[in-house]
Amino acid sequence: MKAGIVGLPNVGKSTLFNALTRSRKAEAANYPFCTIDPNVGVVTVPDERAYVLQKIAKTQVVIPAAIEFVDIAGLVAGASKGEGLGNQFLANIREVDAIVQVVRCFEDSDVIHTMGSVDPVRDIEIIATELMLADLDSVTKRIEKTQKKAKSGDKDAQAELALLQKLEPHLADGKPANVLELADDEKVRLKQFHLLTAKPVLFACNVAESDLANAEANPFVQKVADYVRTHHDAAYVPISAKIEYELIDLSPEEAREFLADLGVSDSGVSSLIRASYALLGLQTYFTAGEKEVRAWTIQKGWKAPQAAGVIHTDFEKGFIKAEVVSYDDLTSLGSVAAARDAGKYRLEGKDYIFQDGDVALFRFNR
Repeated sequence: MKAGIVGLPNVGKSTLFNALTRSRKAEAANYPFCTIDPNVGVVTVPDERAYVLQKIAKTQVVIPAAIEFVDIAGLVAGASKGEGLGNQFLANIREVDAIVQVVRCFEDSDVIHTMGSVDPVRDIEIIATELMLADLDSVTKRIEKTQKKAKSGDKDAQAELALLQKLEPHLADGKPANVLELADDEKVRLKQFHLLTAKPVLFACNVAESDLANAEANPFVQKVADYVRTHHDAAYVPISAKIEYELIDLSPEEAREFLADLGVSDSGVSSLIRASYALLGLQTYFTAGEKEVRAWTIQKGWKAPQAAGVIHTDFEKGFIKAEVVSYDDLTSLGSVAAARDAGKYRLEGKDYIFQDGDVALFRFNR
């Protein structure tokens, strides 16, 4: 699963990407189109639960969950018509599963803003408009292709056309596809259209160092919060890309001290990664033994055989049972044996829906 980092030029996208990936893969400079080809980085998901389980399992190895972030070049007004490098950028966004939009929430005369002033809501609407226009063009073309099949009596084409005709006025009215009320079968069909505005969105409010300790009081962040509540099925996270970038070369202990001096208890990057993980509809279960503690990433709502399949396809094909204990029960009782004695260690079948934090062992036919 991939989250694409987007935004207007010079809002801090590449700096944030470098901070997320603890690298300097993305060039960051004070001019538009600094990023042209997207940079991709694999990022571990901060989760202290794995290290608590490490002590119980008495192992030296912990393998955390991970997701991919893609740094996509800055969009500009007119991108849907090919302005700037619009066609390439929109194609890159189409390939990710969720969008993290970086919005500038700081004043700095040394960092130019391509629109001439700082206004995060205006910036959000510029990108939203370009994505909606691109989607509207895609839907209109698809309607033209689908109409002939639908007229011939093709039931699948008729259902597709009905959904497209519901989407067209919605997009034309300036509303993203992800807020259109749909039936469950329409939601499944919508995914086949690969619309840009159907992707879940998270806004990263890039604030100045001086604002980080009390970011919610920043008037630009407040504007984003109000906009998100009224216009999008989305979330927002305040972050200082500049500070996070400065943490790259520090040890975890030094980073904590640095943040504490700023009045901050946790890294904004950690919050952003966790929020992006949730945005993608992901959750974690664990396997824990003497060899290793490992966090496995699955989609929310997956049943036991699907969860087993992320370890190996043979686990899913030959699934028999899952031995499961919740993280809370295991850590409060202190061991698998104690959890078993307390009746908290369960055998679950094929219909069991895995919960975030489950600790599991699978039985399967080889």
